[in-house]
Amino acid sequence: MNEPAQDARVRDAVDRQEALRALSPEIEQARRVPASLAAELAQAGHYRMLVPASLGGGEVHPRVFVDVLRALGRGDGATAWTVMTGATTGLLSAYLPREGATELFSDPASVPAGVFAPMGRAIPVDGGYRFGGRWPFTSGVENASVRLGGGLVFEGDKPRLLPSGEPEIRSFFVRADQSLVIDTWKTSGLRGTGSHDMVVEDIFVPDSHTACVFTNAPTESGPLYRFPLFGLLALGVSAVGLGIARASLDELGELATRKKRGRRSLAETELAQLRMAEAEGELRAAEALIGATIDDVWTGEGALDARDRASLRLAATHAARVAARVVDAAYHLGGGASIYESSPLQRHFRDVHTMTQHIMVNEISLKPVGRVLFGLPTDLAQL
Repeated sequence: MNEPAQDARVRDAVDRQEALRALSPEIEQARRVPASLAAELAQAGHYRMLVPASLGGGEVHPRVFVDVLRALGRGDGATAWTVMTGATTGLLSAYLPREGATELFSDPASVPAGVFAPMGRAIPVDGGYRFGGRWPFTSGVENASVRLGGGLVFEGDKPRLLPSGEPEIRSFFVRADQSLVIDTWKTSGLRGTGSHDMVVEDIFVPDSHTACVFTNAPTESGPLYRFPLFGLLALGVSAVGLGIARASLDELGELATRKKRGRRSLAETELAQLRMAEAEGELRAAEALIGATIDDVWTGEGALDARDRASLRLAATHAARVAARVVDAAYHLGGGASIYESSPLQRHFRDVHTMTQHIMVNEISLKPVGRVLFGLPTDLAQL
């Protein structure tokens, strides 16, 4: 497993930043990442970062995952977001039966997308399930060849229960031609993610293309798969936000040397200097906390305990909130120039505040973290 500084995916993401920055307005207007760009990202291995090496995937160090998303997000937040959701969808390949994982994830050109939420309905039949449903927020779905929808398993009119008494929730993988895309993604931010609704209408899904990721252990034993699925997802969401925040400081730096306030440039004013220094310090600290937290839990053995899980979520949610503050500071310093469509600052502002609405990093995500820190009994399912 490559360390972050040595990984070709990180270098590729950094090399793409200027091209992505130039393409951002087009991506936003089209409300999707171009199919040609998605194909390039697939060939570079970005969507398969979390797929096991035994399937030809990256099985990367979590810091590689974070660094790739930060770098892509610095170029274009929407592109980074679709890579993040595609990669975390690919993570579920480590929970599938070997036959299904090979069929779905052995092709380097495959592009995954999907939604974990159990908004579908599955009926057990011989060899698999009859399955259907509708899922919003399916980022990058138009480019996806492998699509995921979460669902409840039913027996008759009632959900099937596990021995714990909880309903059985499974993840179901389908081909692109087995699903429909409904154009619903008309939003304030992250418009280029194309996070439309996906619909599946009563199809057969074989057992080998489903996994019970919330209750079953992964079939792979590598250290990456000790990490909780939602912990990696939260890190990915916040990493995109950190990339957007870095892009906003890049833009502010360029704007501040051009924009005049009286005889001085914006960069020469004390207020701008103070705010820039504060924002840079906050951003570096958030980046460092995520890196240090990953390193702390990576060195252990066995499953992550409650403290480890809480630490990962705390670092991710903190980083998301810092990213929003940094972008806000850059946006407000830009003054009237920030509000024009030609300014990347207004897009960064809309994108980062869309990111903070994600359930993995919103304010309520800190509730189980606080319970763990107080030593209270805590449901770790969402950590």
